[in-house]
Amino acid sequence: MGARCSKLSLCFWPSNIKSNLNDSSDIAAENGNKNEKDSLPGFSEFTLDQLKAATSGFSSENVVSEHGEKAPNVVYKGTLDDGRWIAVKRFNRSAWPDSRQFLEEARAVGLLRNERLANLIGCCCEGDERLLVAEFMPNETLSKHLFHWETQPMKWAMRLRVALYLAQALDYCSSKGQALYHDLNAYRVLFDQDGNPRLSCFGLMKNSKDGKSYSTNLAFTPPEYLRTGRVIPESLVYSFGTLLLDLLSGKHIPPSHALDLIRGKNFLMLIDSCLEGHFSNDDGTELVRLASRCLQYEPRERPNAKSLVTALIPLQKETEQVPSYVLLGIPHGNAPLNQTLLSPLGEACSRLDLTAIHEILEKLGYKDDEGVANDLSFQMWTNQIQETLNSKKHGDAAFRAKDFVTAIDSYTEFIDGGTMISPTVFARRCLCYLMNDMAQEALGDAMQALVINPEWPTAFYLQAAALKSLGMDNDAQETLKDGTSFEVKKSKS
Repeated sequence: MGARCSKLSLCFWPSNIKSNLNDSSDIAAENGNKNEKDSLPGFSEFTLDQLKAATSGFSSENVVSEHGEKAPNVVYKGTLDDGRWIAVKRFNRSAWPDSRQFLEEARAVGLLRNERLANLIGCCCEGDERLLVAEFMPNETLSKHLFHWETQPMKWAMRLRVALYLAQALDYCSSKGQALYHDLNAYRVLFDQDGNPRLSCFGLMKNSKDGKSYSTNLAFTPPEYLRTGRVIPESLVYSFGTLLLDLLSGKHIPPSHALDLIRGKNFLMLIDSCLEGHFSNDDGTELVRLASRCLQYEPRERPNAKSLVTALIPLQKETEQVPSYVLLGIPHGNAPLNQTLLSPLGEACSRLDLTAIHEILEKLGYKDDEGVANDLSFQMWTNQIQETLNSKKHGDAAFRAKDFVTAIDSYTEFIDGGTMISPTVFARRCLCYLMNDMAQEALGDAMQALVINPEWPTAFYLQAAALKSLGMDNDAQETLKDGTSFEVKKSKS
Protein backbone atom coordinates (compact mmCIF):
# COMPACT_ATOMS: atom_id res chain seq x y z
CA MET A 1 0.00 0.00 0.00
CA GLY A 2 3.04 2.25 -0.08
CA ALA A 3 2.44 4.26 -3.25
CA ARG A 4 0.00 7.15 -3.10
CA CYS A 5 -2.50 7.10 -5.93
CA SER A 6 -4.53 10.22 -5.25
CA LYS A 7 -3.68 11.60 -8.67
CA LEU A 8 -4.19 8.39 -10.58
CA SER A 9 -5.39 9.30 -14.04
CA LEU A 10 -6.33 6.93 -16.83
CA CYS A 11 -5.67 8.01 -20.38
CA PHE A 12 -8.81 6.17 -21.47
CA TRP A 13 -11.09 8.00 -19.01
CA PRO A 14 -13.80 9.83 -21.06
CA SER A 15 -14.58 13.37 -20.01
CA ASN A 16 -18.22 12.60 -19.31
CA ILE A 17 -17.57 9.72 -16.91
CA LYS A 18 -16.42 11.81 -13.97
CA SER A 19 -19.45 14.05 -14.13
CA ASN A 20 -21.74 11.06 -14.52
CA LEU A 21 -20.24 9.39 -11.49
CA ASN A 22 -20.82 12.42 -9.32
CA ASP A 23 -24.26 13.41 -10.60
CA SER A 24 -27.31 12.23 -8.73
CA SER A 25 -29.62 10.04 -10.72
CA ASP A 26 -33.37 9.74 -10.32
CA ILE A 27 -33.21 6.36 -12.06
CA ALA A 28 -30.64 5.05 -9.61
CA ALA A 29 -32.61 6.35 -6.66
CA GLU A 30 -35.73 4.66 -7.93
CA ASN A 31 -33.93 1.35 -8.56
CA GLY A 32 -32.10 1.47 -5.26
CA ASN A 33 -35.01 2.34 -3.00
CA LYS A 34 -38.28 1.32 -4.62
CA ASN A 35 -38.19 -2.26 -3.36
CA GLU A 36 -38.32 -1.84 0.40
CA LYS A 37 -39.74 -5.04 1.74
CA ASP A 38 -43.14 -4.52 3.31
CA SER A 39 -43.82 -8.26 3.31
CA LEU A 40 -41.30 -8.99 6.08
CA PRO A 41 -42.45 -8.85 9.71
CA GLY A 42 -41.28 -6.01 11.88
CA PHE A 43 -38.19 -6.23 14.05
CA SER A 44 -38.65 -8.57 17.05
CA GLU A 45 -36.74 -9.35 20.21
CA PHE A 46 -36.45 -13.11 20.60
CA THR A 47 -35.80 -15.09 23.74
CA LEU A 48 -32.71 -17.27 23.99
CA ASP A 49 -34.95 -20.33 24.34
CA GLN A 50 -36.69 -19.48 21.05
CA LEU A 51 -33.37 -19.31 19.21
CA LYS A 52 -32.08 -22.47 20.88
CA ALA A 53 -35.18 -24.29 19.66
CA ALA A 54 -34.83 -22.81 16.15
CA THR A 55 -31.21 -24.00 15.82
CA SER A 56 -31.57 -27.37 17.60
CA GLY A 57 -29.65 -26.06 20.58
CA PHE A 58 -27.07 -24.25 18.45
CA SER A 59 -26.13 -27.59 16.92
CA SER A 60 -22.80 -27.77 15.12
CA GLU A 61 -24.69 -29.33 12.19
CA ASN A 62 -26.51 -26.02 11.70
CA VAL A 63 -23.37 -23.88 11.50
CA VAL A 64 -23.19 -21.96 8.21
CA SER A 65 -20.30 -19.59 9.00
CA GLU A 66 -17.51 -19.69 6.42
CA HIS A 67 -15.03 -20.79 9.08
CA GLY A 68 -17.42 -23.04 10.99
CA GLU A 69 -17.32 -23.07 14.75
CA LYS A 70 -13.78 -21.65 14.68
CA ALA A 71 -15.16 -18.23 13.73
CA PRO A 72 -15.19 -15.71 16.61
CA ASN A 73 -18.89 -15.07 15.97
CA VAL A 74 -20.74 -18.14 14.69
CA VAL A 75 -23.72 -18.06 12.30
CA TYR A 76 -26.34 -20.83 12.44
CA LYS A 77 -29.31 -21.61 10.24
CA GLY A 78 -32.61 -22.42 11.90
CA THR A 79 -36.37 -22.47 11.57
CA LEU A 80 -38.97 -20.56 13.56
CA ASP A 81 -42.26 -22.07 14.69
CA ASP A 82 -43.99 -20.63 11.62
CA GLY A 83 -41.59 -22.49 9.31
CA ARG A 84 -39.51 -19.46 8.29
CA TRP A 85 -35.80 -20.08 7.80
CA ILE A 86 -33.49 -17.72 9.64
CA ALA A 87 -29.78 -17.02 10.08
CA VAL A 88 -28.70 -16.50 13.70
CA LYS A 89 -25.39 -14.79 14.48
CA ARG A 90 -24.14 -15.55 17.97
CA PHE A 91 -21.44 -13.15 19.15
CA ASN A 92 -18.65 -14.12 21.50
CA ARG A 93 -19.23 -12.95 25.03
CA SER A 94 -16.80 -10.04 24.91
CA ALA A 95 -18.11 -8.55 21.68
CA TRP A 96 -20.90 -6.38 23.11
CA PRO A 97 -20.35 -5.58 26.80
CA ASP A 98 -22.84 -2.69 26.59
CA SER A 99 -26.28 -4.29 26.18
CA ARG A 100 -27.97 -0.93 25.61
CA GLN A 101 -25.68 -0.08 22.68
CA PHE A 102 -26.29 -3.52 21.18
CA LEU A 103 -30.06 -3.10 21.34
CA GLU A 104 -29.92 0.45 19.97
CA GLU A 105 -27.85 -0.57 16.97
CA ALA A 106 -29.87 -3.72 16.32
CA ARG A 107 -33.14 -1.82 16.39
CA ALA A 108 -31.75 0.83 14.03
CA VAL A 109 -30.53 -1.79 11.52
CA GLY A 110 -33.83 -3.64 11.98
CA LEU A 111 -35.72 -0.68 10.55
CA LEU A 112 -34.11 -1.26 7.14
CA ARG A 113 -36.19 -3.21 4.62
CA ASN A 114 -34.89 -3.69 1.08
CA GLU A 115 -34.69 -6.53 -1.41
CA ARG A 116 -30.97 -5.90 -1.86
CA LEU A 117 -30.34 -6.79 1.80
CA ALA A 118 -30.51 -9.97 3.81
CA ASN A 119 -32.70 -8.06 6.25
CA LEU A 120 -32.39 -8.09 10.04
CA ILE A 121 -35.64 -9.32 11.59
CA GLY A 122 -34.69 -9.55 15.25
CA CYS A 123 -32.16 -9.91 18.04
CA CYS A 124 -31.70 -11.42 21.48
CA CYS A 125 -30.01 -9.83 24.47
CA GLU A 126 -30.11 -12.02 27.59
CA GLY A 127 -27.36 -11.94 30.20
CA ASP A 128 -24.06 -12.18 28.32
CA GLU A 129 -25.71 -13.50 25.16
CA ARG A 130 -25.89 -11.25 22.07
CA LEU A 131 -27.55 -12.65 18.95
CA LEU A 132 -28.85 -11.25 15.67
CA VAL A 133 -31.58 -12.85 13.55
CA ALA A 134 -31.78 -12.27 9.79
CA GLU A 135 -33.38 -13.73 6.67
CA PHE A 136 -31.65 -16.95 5.66
CA MET A 137 -29.99 -16.97 2.25
CA PRO A 138 -29.78 -20.59 0.97
CA ASN A 139 -27.36 -20.23 -1.94
CA GLU A 140 -23.95 -19.55 -0.39
CA THR A 141 -21.67 -16.50 -0.54
CA LEU A 142 -19.96 -14.55 -3.30
CA SER A 143 -16.67 -15.98 -2.04
CA LYS A 144 -17.93 -19.51 -2.68
CA HIS A 145 -19.27 -18.79 -6.17
CA LEU A 146 -16.38 -16.58 -7.27
CA PHE A 147 -13.27 -18.14 -5.71
CA HIS A 148 -14.29 -21.75 -4.99
CA TRP A 149 -16.64 -22.68 -7.83
CA GLU A 150 -16.98 -26.34 -8.74
CA THR A 151 -19.00 -26.69 -11.95
CA GLN A 152 -18.66 -23.33 -13.71
CA PRO A 153 -17.01 -19.94 -13.11
CA MET A 154 -19.34 -17.03 -12.44
CA LYS A 155 -20.57 -15.54 -15.69
CA TRP A 156 -19.68 -11.99 -16.66
CA ALA A 157 -23.32 -10.86 -16.66
CA MET A 158 -23.73 -12.22 -13.13
CA ARG A 159 -20.62 -10.39 -11.94
CA LEU A 160 -22.01 -7.15 -13.31
CA ARG A 161 -25.32 -7.84 -11.58
CA VAL A 162 -23.57 -8.47 -8.27
CA ALA A 163 -21.78 -5.13 -8.60
CA LEU A 164 -25.03 -3.25 -9.33
CA TYR A 165 -27.14 -4.91 -6.64
CA LEU A 166 -24.41 -4.35 -4.07
CA ALA A 167 -24.11 -0.69 -5.06
CA GLN A 168 -27.90 -0.36 -4.74
CA ALA A 169 -27.75 -1.91 -1.28
CA LEU A 170 -25.07 0.56 -0.19
CA ASP A 171 -26.99 3.47 -1.68
CA TYR A 172 -30.13 2.41 0.18
CA CYS A 173 -28.27 2.03 3.49
CA SER A 174 -26.60 5.41 3.03
CA SER A 175 -29.97 7.06 2.32
CA LYS A 176 -31.26 5.64 5.62
CA GLY A 177 -28.35 6.94 7.69
CA GLN A 178 -26.36 3.67 7.74
CA ALA A 179 -23.30 4.78 5.78
CA LEU A 180 -20.69 2.64 7.59
CA TYR A 181 -20.24 -1.08 7.09
CA HIS A 182 -17.92 -3.44 8.95
CA ASP A 183 -15.50 -5.29 6.68
CA LEU A 184 -17.23 -5.35 3.31
CA ASN A 185 -15.89 -8.39 1.45
CA ALA A 186 -16.97 -11.37 -0.66
CA TYR A 187 -18.19 -13.27 2.41
CA ARG A 188 -20.75 -10.51 3.09
CA VAL A 189 -22.54 -10.95 -0.24
CA LEU A 190 -25.14 -13.74 -0.07
CA PHE A 191 -27.45 -15.31 -2.64
CA ASP A 192 -31.16 -15.77 -2.01
CA GLN A 193 -33.53 -18.49 -3.23
CA ASP A 194 -33.77 -16.85 -6.66
CA GLY A 195 -29.99 -16.50 -6.96
CA ASN A 196 -30.12 -12.73 -6.43
CA PRO A 197 -27.14 -11.25 -4.56
CA ARG A 198 -27.86 -9.51 -1.27
CA LEU A 199 -25.74 -7.66 1.25
CA SER A 200 -25.65 -9.20 4.73
CA CYS A 201 -27.15 -6.90 7.34
CA PHE A 202 -24.73 -8.24 9.96
CA GLY A 203 -21.95 -5.98 8.68
CA LEU A 204 -24.02 -2.90 9.56
CA MET A 205 -23.57 -3.74 13.24
CA LYS A 206 -20.41 -2.37 14.81
CA ASN A 207 -18.86 -2.52 18.24
CA SER A 208 -18.10 1.16 18.11
CA LYS A 209 -20.02 4.07 16.66
CA ASP A 210 -16.80 5.79 15.56
CA GLY A 211 -15.78 2.81 13.43
CA LYS A 212 -12.79 1.71 15.51
CA SER A 213 -13.92 -1.90 15.29
CA TYR A 214 -13.08 -2.04 11.58
CA SER A 215 -10.65 -4.85 10.85
CA THR A 216 -9.40 -6.52 7.71
CA ASN A 217 -6.24 -7.69 5.97
CA LEU A 218 -3.98 -4.63 5.88
CA ALA A 219 -3.32 -5.09 2.16
CA PHE A 220 -7.02 -4.36 1.54
CA THR A 221 -7.52 -1.66 4.17
CA PRO A 222 -8.53 1.89 3.16
CA PRO A 223 -5.50 4.21 3.40
CA GLU A 224 -7.24 6.57 5.82
CA TYR A 225 -7.74 3.73 8.28
CA LEU A 226 -4.00 3.06 8.27
CA ARG A 227 -3.42 6.77 8.94
CA THR A 228 -6.08 7.43 11.59
CA GLY A 229 -7.40 4.10 12.80
CA ARG A 230 -10.92 5.13 11.80
CA VAL A 231 -13.21 4.60 8.87
CA ILE A 232 -15.55 7.05 7.22
CA PRO A 233 -18.33 6.56 4.63
CA GLU A 234 -15.79 6.93 1.81
CA SER A 235 -13.90 3.94 3.25
CA LEU A 236 -16.83 1.76 2.29
CA VAL A 237 -16.46 2.88 -1.35
CA TYR A 238 -12.79 1.83 -1.19
CA SER A 239 -13.87 -1.62 0.00
CA PHE A 240 -16.42 -1.72 -2.81
CA GLY A 241 -13.49 -1.10 -5.18
CA THR A 242 -11.69 -4.16 -3.81
CA LEU A 243 -14.85 -6.19 -4.46
CA LEU A 244 -14.90 -4.93 -8.06
CA LEU A 245 -11.35 -6.25 -8.38
CA ASP A 246 -12.57 -9.61 -7.04
CA LEU A 247 -15.35 -9.69 -9.64
CA LEU A 248 -12.98 -8.69 -12.44
CA SER A 249 -10.23 -11.15 -11.62
CA GLY A 250 -11.89 -14.05 -9.85
CA LYS A 251 -9.11 -13.65 -7.28
CA HIS A 252 -8.51 -11.54 -4.18
CA ILE A 253 -5.90 -9.14 -5.59
CA PRO A 254 -4.35 -6.46 -3.35
CA PRO A 255 -5.40 -2.99 -4.58
CA SER A 256 -1.80 -1.76 -4.81
CA HIS A 257 -0.93 -4.53 -7.30
CA ALA A 258 -4.08 -3.86 -9.33
CA LEU A 259 -3.39 -0.14 -9.50
CA ASP A 260 0.16 -0.81 -10.69
CA LEU A 261 -1.30 -2.83 -13.59
CA ILE A 262 -3.80 -0.09 -14.37
CA ARG A 263 -1.16 2.64 -14.36
CA GLY A 264 0.95 0.50 -16.67
CA LYS A 265 -2.03 0.15 -19.05
CA ASN A 266 -2.01 -3.60 -18.39
CA PHE A 267 -5.50 -3.52 -16.93
CA LEU A 268 -6.78 -6.36 -19.12
CA MET A 269 -4.34 -8.62 -17.25
CA LEU A 270 -6.64 -8.14 -14.25
CA ILE A 271 -9.54 -9.92 -15.88
CA ASP A 272 -10.28 -13.55 -15.06
CA SER A 273 -8.93 -15.84 -17.80
CA CYS A 274 -12.11 -17.95 -17.44
CA LEU A 275 -14.03 -15.03 -18.96
CA GLU A 276 -11.99 -14.83 -22.15
CA GLY A 277 -14.32 -14.34 -25.11
CA HIS A 278 -17.37 -13.86 -22.88
CA PHE A 279 -17.31 -10.09 -22.39
CA SER A 280 -16.58 -6.99 -24.41
CA ASN A 281 -13.36 -5.09 -23.81
CA ASP A 282 -15.41 -1.92 -23.46
CA ASP A 283 -17.37 -3.35 -20.54
CA GLY A 284 -14.20 -4.66 -18.92
CA THR A 285 -12.58 -1.26 -19.32
CA GLU A 286 -15.58 0.48 -17.77
CA LEU A 287 -15.45 -1.73 -14.69
CA VAL A 288 -11.69 -1.25 -14.32
CA ARG A 289 -12.22 2.51 -14.53
CA LEU A 290 -14.84 2.40 -11.82
CA ALA A 291 -12.65 0.24 -9.57
CA SER A 292 -9.75 2.66 -9.98
CA ARG A 293 -12.00 5.58 -8.96
CA CYS A 294 -13.13 3.72 -5.84
CA LEU A 295 -9.50 2.99 -4.90
CA GLN A 296 -8.29 6.59 -5.00
CA TYR A 297 -5.97 7.44 -2.12
CA GLU A 298 -7.87 10.57 -1.11
CA PRO A 299 -11.39 9.77 0.13
CA ARG A 300 -12.89 12.93 -1.43
CA GLU A 301 -11.88 11.73 -4.90
CA ARG A 302 -13.95 8.55 -4.68
CA PRO A 303 -17.51 8.38 -6.07
CA ASN A 304 -20.44 8.06 -3.68
CA ALA A 305 -22.83 5.10 -3.60
CA LYS A 306 -25.44 6.78 -5.79
CA SER A 307 -22.81 7.48 -8.43
CA LEU A 308 -21.79 3.82 -8.37
CA VAL A 309 -25.36 2.81 -9.20
CA THR A 310 -25.50 5.35 -12.03
CA ALA A 311 -22.26 4.04 -13.54
CA LEU A 312 -23.25 0.35 -13.31
CA ILE A 313 -26.80 0.48 -14.70
CA PRO A 314 -25.70 0.91 -18.38
CA LEU A 315 -23.55 -2.25 -18.14
CA GLN A 316 -26.52 -4.50 -17.30
CA LYS A 317 -27.07 -5.91 -20.77
CA GLU A 318 -28.85 -9.11 -19.64
CA THR A 319 -30.68 -7.81 -16.59
CA GLU A 320 -34.23 -8.31 -17.81
CA GLN A 321 -33.71 -11.31 -20.06
CA VAL A 322 -32.04 -13.88 -17.79
CA PRO A 323 -32.94 -14.68 -14.15
CA SER A 324 -30.12 -14.70 -11.62
CA TYR A 325 -30.47 -18.40 -10.82
CA VAL A 326 -29.81 -19.20 -14.49
CA LEU A 327 -26.72 -16.98 -14.61
CA LEU A 328 -25.51 -18.47 -11.34
CA GLY A 329 -26.12 -22.02 -12.54
CA ILE A 330 -28.20 -23.16 -9.56
CA PRO A 331 -31.53 -25.02 -9.40
CA HIS A 332 -34.71 -23.02 -8.94
CA GLY A 333 -38.20 -23.69 -7.65
CA ASN A 334 -38.30 -26.06 -4.72
CA ALA A 335 -34.68 -27.17 -4.93
CA PRO A 336 -33.07 -24.40 -2.84
CA LEU A 337 -35.75 -24.81 -0.16
CA ASN A 338 -35.11 -28.52 -0.02
CA GLN A 339 -31.38 -27.90 0.18
CA THR A 340 -31.84 -25.68 3.25
CA LEU A 341 -33.23 -28.72 5.09
CA LEU A 342 -29.96 -30.57 4.62
CA SER A 343 -27.33 -30.59 7.29
CA PRO A 344 -23.91 -29.23 6.31
CA LEU A 345 -22.90 -32.86 5.59
CA GLY A 346 -25.89 -33.30 3.29
CA GLU A 347 -25.07 -30.08 1.47
CA ALA A 348 -21.41 -31.09 1.09
CA CYS A 349 -22.45 -34.48 -0.33
CA SER A 350 -24.89 -32.81 -2.72
CA ARG A 351 -21.97 -30.73 -4.06
CA LEU A 352 -19.47 -33.63 -3.91
CA ASP A 353 -17.26 -31.39 -1.78
CA LEU A 354 -15.01 -34.18 -0.51
CA THR A 355 -12.83 -31.88 1.58
CA ALA A 356 -15.86 -30.55 3.46
CA ILE A 357 -17.21 -34.10 3.91
CA HIS A 358 -13.89 -35.15 5.45
CA GLU A 359 -13.89 -32.21 7.87
CA ILE A 360 -17.45 -32.94 8.98
CA LEU A 361 -16.95 -36.69 9.43
CA GLU A 362 -13.80 -36.02 11.42
CA LYS A 363 -15.70 -33.60 13.65
CA LEU A 364 -18.67 -35.97 14.14
CA GLY A 365 -16.42 -38.78 15.35
CA TYR A 366 -18.24 -41.94 16.43
CA LYS A 367 -21.22 -40.47 18.24
CA ASP A 368 -23.66 -42.08 15.80
CA ASP A 369 -22.33 -45.55 16.68
CA GLU A 370 -23.94 -45.30 20.11
CA GLY A 371 -26.60 -47.95 20.50
CA VAL A 372 -25.26 -50.21 17.73
CA ALA A 373 -25.29 -53.79 18.98
CA ASN A 374 -21.89 -55.46 19.43
CA ASP A 375 -22.52 -58.79 21.16
CA LEU A 376 -19.17 -60.26 22.07
CA SER A 377 -18.40 -63.19 24.34
CA PHE A 378 -15.80 -62.68 27.03
CA GLN A 379 -13.45 -65.03 25.19
CA MET A 380 -13.77 -63.00 21.96
CA TRP A 381 -13.18 -59.81 23.92
CA THR A 382 -9.99 -60.99 25.52
CA ASN A 383 -8.55 -62.64 22.43
CA GLN A 384 -9.56 -60.37 19.57
CA ILE A 385 -10.89 -56.99 20.67
CA GLN A 386 -7.54 -55.30 21.21
CA GLU A 387 -6.33 -56.19 17.72
CA THR A 388 -9.60 -54.95 16.23
CA LEU A 389 -9.45 -51.68 18.14
CA ASN A 390 -5.86 -51.15 17.04
CA SER A 391 -6.92 -51.45 13.39
CA LYS A 392 -9.60 -48.81 13.91
CA LYS A 393 -7.16 -46.59 15.79
CA HIS A 394 -4.64 -46.79 12.91
CA GLY A 395 -7.42 -46.11 10.41
CA ASP A 396 -8.59 -43.05 12.36
CA ALA A 397 -5.06 -41.66 12.53
CA ALA A 398 -4.62 -42.09 8.77
CA PHE A 399 -8.08 -40.61 8.13
CA ARG A 400 -7.22 -37.58 10.23
CA ALA A 401 -3.91 -37.19 8.35
CA LYS A 402 -5.73 -37.54 5.00
CA ASP A 403 -3.73 -40.66 4.17
CA PHE A 404 -6.78 -42.27 2.62
CA VAL A 405 -5.04 -45.33 1.15
CA THR A 406 -3.69 -46.36 4.55
CA ALA A 407 -7.07 -45.59 6.11
CA ILE A 408 -8.75 -47.97 3.63
CA ASP A 409 -6.33 -50.76 4.56
CA SER A 410 -6.75 -50.27 8.31
CA TYR A 411 -10.54 -49.93 8.21
CA THR A 412 -10.68 -53.06 6.03
CA GLU A 413 -8.74 -54.98 8.70
CA PHE A 414 -11.24 -53.74 11.29
CA ILE A 415 -14.26 -54.76 9.19
CA ASP A 416 -12.81 -58.12 8.17
CA GLY A 417 -12.03 -58.90 11.81
CA GLY A 418 -15.78 -59.25 12.34
CA THR A 419 -15.71 -58.74 16.09
CA MET A 420 -17.27 -55.28 16.11
CA ILE A 421 -19.81 -53.44 13.97
CA SER A 422 -19.43 -49.73 13.22
CA PRO A 423 -21.49 -47.79 10.66
CA THR A 424 -19.07 -44.88 11.09
CA VAL A 425 -16.15 -47.00 9.90
CA PHE A 426 -18.10 -47.85 6.75
CA ALA A 427 -18.90 -44.13 6.29
CA ARG A 428 -15.25 -43.18 6.67
CA ARG A 429 -14.04 -45.89 4.30
CA CYS A 430 -16.74 -44.76 1.86
CA LEU A 431 -15.20 -41.28 1.76
CA CYS A 432 -11.70 -42.77 1.44
CA TYR A 433 -12.89 -44.66 -1.62
CA LEU A 434 -14.38 -41.49 -3.10
CA MET A 435 -11.08 -39.72 -2.51
CA ASN A 436 -9.41 -42.46 -4.58
CA ASP A 437 -11.95 -42.41 -7.43
CA MET A 438 -13.45 -45.74 -6.34
CA ALA A 439 -17.09 -44.70 -6.49
CA GLN A 440 -18.52 -48.22 -6.83
CA GLU A 441 -16.75 -49.38 -3.68
CA ALA A 442 -17.88 -46.19 -1.93
CA LEU A 443 -21.49 -46.93 -2.85
CA GLY A 444 -21.16 -50.42 -1.37
CA ASP A 445 -19.91 -49.04 1.95
CA ALA A 446 -22.67 -46.43 2.14
CA MET A 447 -25.25 -49.15 1.58
CA GLN A 448 -23.61 -51.37 4.19
CA ALA A 449 -23.82 -48.52 6.72
CA LEU A 450 -27.57 -48.35 5.97
CA VAL A 451 -27.92 -52.09 6.62
CA ILE A 452 -26.48 -51.51 10.09
CA ASN A 453 -28.43 -48.29 10.76
CA PRO A 454 -31.36 -48.00 8.31
CA GLU A 455 -32.36 -44.47 9.40
CA TRP A 456 -28.91 -42.85 9.51
CA PRO A 457 -28.91 -39.59 7.46
CA THR A 458 -25.11 -39.69 7.09
CA ALA A 459 -25.30 -42.99 5.21
CA PHE A 460 -27.97 -41.64 2.85
CA TYR A 461 -25.91 -38.52 2.15
CA LEU A 462 -22.75 -40.52 1.41
CA GLN A 463 -24.74 -42.87 -0.80
CA ALA A 464 -25.93 -39.78 -2.73
CA ALA A 465 -22.33 -38.60 -3.10
CA ALA A 466 -21.31 -42.00 -4.48
CA LEU A 467 -24.26 -42.04 -6.88
CA LYS A 468 -23.37 -38.54 -8.06
CA SER A 469 -19.78 -39.69 -8.67
CA LEU A 470 -21.17 -42.50 -10.84
CA GLY A 471 -23.18 -40.00 -12.90
CA MET A 472 -26.51 -41.13 -11.43
CA ASP A 473 -27.72 -37.63 -10.55
CA ASN A 474 -31.45 -38.41 -10.39
CA ASP A 475 -30.87 -41.31 -8.01
CA ALA A 476 -28.57 -39.07 -5.96
CA GLN A 477 -31.31 -36.44 -5.61
CA GLU A 478 -33.83 -39.04 -4.45
CA THR A 479 -31.36 -40.38 -1.89
CA LEU A 480 -30.70 -36.85 -0.62
CA LYS A 481 -34.45 -36.45 -0.09
CA ASP A 482 -34.49 -39.68 1.93
CA GLY A 483 -31.62 -38.40 4.04
CA THR A 484 -33.43 -35.10 4.52
CA SER A 485 -36.56 -36.90 5.74
CA PHE A 486 -34.62 -38.81 8.37
CA GLU A 487 -32.70 -35.63 9.29
CA VAL A 488 -36.01 -33.88 10.06
CA LYS A 489 -37.28 -36.93 11.95
CA LYS A 490 -34.06 -37.04 13.97
CA SER A 491 -34.23 -33.31 14.86
CA LYS A 492 -37.80 -33.67 16.15
CA SER A 493 -37.14 -36.79 18.23
